[in-house]
Amino acid sequence: MRIDHGHLRALAAVVREGTFERAAAVLHVTPSAVSQRIKTLEERMGRLLVQRTVPAVATADGQVLVQLAEQTALLEHDALGRLGLDGDAAAQVSLTVAVNHDSLETWFMEAARQFASRSRTTLELQSEDQDHTAALLRNGTVLGAVTAMGDPVQGCRVHALGSMRYVATCTPAFHEKYFSSGVSARTLARAPVLVFNRKDAMQARFARKVMGDEPWQPPVWWLPSSRAFVQATLDGLGWTMNPLPLVQQALQAGDLVPLRPRATEDVPLYWQHWGVNSEALKTLTDSVLAAAKAGGLIRRR
Repeated sequence: MRIDHGHLRALAAVVREGTFERAAAVLHVTPSAVSQRIKTLEERMGRLLVQRTVPAVATADGQVLVQLAEQTALLEHDALGRLGLDGDAAAQVSLTVAVNHDSLETWFMEAARQFASRSRTTLELQSEDQDHTAALLRNGTVLGAVTAMGDPVQGCRVHALGSMRYVATCTPAFHEKYFSSGVSARTLARAPVLVFNRKDAMQARFARKVMGDEPWQPPVWWLPSSRAFVQATLDGLGWTMNPLPLVQQALQAGDLVPLRPRATEDVPLYWQHWGVNSEALKTLTDSVLAAAKAGGLIRRR
């Protein structure tokens, strides 16, 4: 069975852009043309490939073909580059990558800088919690991800990057107000806490070390920004698990203090990417590994 590459590109565009209309704009065709291409592909495959929701989502079968489409586009881009034809606008491609929020705020942009100095390819960065970036690899949304999952996603290669250290921190005044009698189930239940979003379980994991199975329902500030986290901690709004690279100076200056001795958690990070032999992907991987090594991640000894 032969698969029409135009149909594959339409499928990948719908899943990537989220709607048939936006996919049509990217492909410079009408929405009805995109719909017809996907309908034809589904009839040829004999199965549903896209859930017509908002945003549109690939089915499990569709994810397989989305990965094929993105890998084909990447290999085509590499081939045209070797032929010296990568200046053609039609040949341009962005590598879609998922990066956890704290890596994006600390070391990953150095990887992007190194990649830009060695390649004309651009990156489309998607920010997601490190415990959830691997899901974007599985569904074909991204071709590489900084993730907390060390087990390889099917068809992917894995590189250990080191660990991001997090420290439970607050201001000295906040500590005096809420934790002068110690960090306990009682004091943790009263003290306001900063949480990134509802996927962020790090503060709850720290609390469980103290509280065990006791229910924990503290006052919560929801702040979906790593740097806003640091500023809110400095402003005394609450305590939270901050990435050490973002608060090292504040800890050294005494503007922030740990909640208690050894109030840390080390989160191992990995770079996973599709196992396709692409020069652009190899260059990106080299850049990610170099930036992680220089970016303050803790290496195992």
